[in-house]
Amino acid sequence: MNFKINHLQHVGIPVTNLTVSEEFYTNLGFKNVMAADFDFNGGKGKVAMMKQGSMIIEIYQMPESELIEIRKRKNGHIDHIAFDVTDIDEAFSEMKSAGFSLIEKAPVFLSFWKNGCKYFNIIGPDGERLEFNQIL
Repeated sequence: MNFKINHLQHVGIPVTNLTVSEEFYTNLGFKNVMAADFDFNGGKGKVAMMKQGSMIIEIYQMPESELIEIRKRKNGHIDHIAFDVTDIDEAFSEMKSAGFSLIEKAPVFLSFWKNGCKYFNIIGPDGERLEFNQIL
């Protein structure tokens, strides 16, 4: 691969109550540095990027209709690991050409951060989801 992975960008954790989880991570010394709503299957979800030093944990609450599966879990789980990339389109093109199992058909824009971000995901050999993300 020729595209550059800069560093681990964030770890994404689905939560059942964003307010409660935000308070929990705040008590651990994290600060909410970005919050936004997102559309998912006709509903609205909520996300917060919690930062401490160079670490970012993405906590997100799916729309109410999607929370059933999350509530069935006995333990929490990490949903994805995100890598920061310099050029999302180059990364996508190389991953597609190399035959990786891509989830999205193209990089997806989200109106997160100041100027938005673009991301895509691949599936690893054991079903793990790896996100490649460029903050614009």
